[in-house]
Amino acid sequence: SQMPHGRMPLPGFWKMVDDTLKQSDAQLRTFCQTFETVTPSPVTQPLNPAEEQKVLSLVSKHGPDKLYQVTSNISGSKDLDLTLQRGQIVALLQSMDTKGNTSRWLVDAGGPRGFVPAGKLRPY
Repeated sequence: SQMPHGRMPLPGFWKMVDDTLKQSDAQLRTFCQTFETVTPSPVTQPLNPAEEQKVLSLVSKHGPDKLYQVTSNISGSKDLDLTLQRGQIVALLQSMDTKGNTSRWLVDAGGPRGFVPAGKLRPY
């Protein structure tokens, strides 16, 4: 009774609810279509021969389940941060930094080891 629509006749109230849901559904569909066309899913980058050798080395040291691919360029800004290019393959060493922050992971980049943002890695 305290709601502004509390005094509406029941058929009118349900029509308003139905109209609102239809409008929201149409907006959501439009948003989903826009999102899918604007941001395509990342594509696995082809590897050059040197990168392939590095991947084989990482697999032998850490196993295939620890490999991740960099989804966008990373520019290290803190001490022990790595600077990596999109498409590079790294091996996960620890899923947190020295302070327990799980948004920065310790990785082996096939030589240098350091921290990278977890959100810029995806399983390879």
